[in-house]
Amino acid sequence: MKNKILFVICLLFGLMFINAGLNKFFNYMPMPEDLPESMINLMAAFSEIGWLLPLIGFIEIIGGFLIIPKKTRALGAIIILPIMVGILLTHIVNEPSGLILAVILFVINIWVIIENREKYYSLID
Repeated sequence: MKNKILFVICLLFGLMFINAGLNKFFNYMPMPEDLPESMINLMAAFSEIGWLLPLIGFIEIIGGFLIIPKKTRALGAIIILPIMVGILLTHIVNEPSGLILAVILFVINIWVIIENREKYYSLID
């Protein structure tokens, strides 16, 4: 039962990141109207660095696809972890209203890492 729940959660988690990554290339989701000025400035700075948003989008897409199947889930969780830390810090500093969702996604990512911890042991031996 736990494996089925983890699969469904990873499927939704992966699809969210695939969607977010694709949006960085095709810009099909409009920006919310009520963004604070600090978030607008942050997004403008990200856009000014021309290679940053495509890189983040590419990593989100790859990580999203890798976290869905059980065989590559450990790799996908590690690839998404730095993006997830950035999302969490962005919501802590600039946009506290989205903090609950960011914490939930971060906890899911950590749960996937903990569930696959035996696959990481060879990296630290």
